[in-house]
Amino acid sequence: MPTRKRKPVRKHRVTAQVQILDLTKAGSSMEFGIYANEEKIGTIIIGRGSLTWRGGRRQRDKRLTWSQFAELMDEYSYGG
Repeated sequence: MPTRKRKPVRKHRVTAQVQILDLTKAGSSMEFGIYANEEKIGTIIIGRGSLTWRGGRRQRDKRLTWSQFAELMDEYSYGG
């Protein structure tokens, strides 16, 4: 008798707030709330000129331009 496959337990959840009239206009953005085990671990705000990260219980944001973000991800992914 074959064994049943278990459904994976979902650890992460993402919610979105979209304020897009036209992403090419300044001030338009997409905001994503990131949760792990139902606890908020952070928020990502994606806009035309930058990406902003705010940790779950942090007061300050970390803003990266798209060029900075690409450099950071290249370094993380490929070892710089």
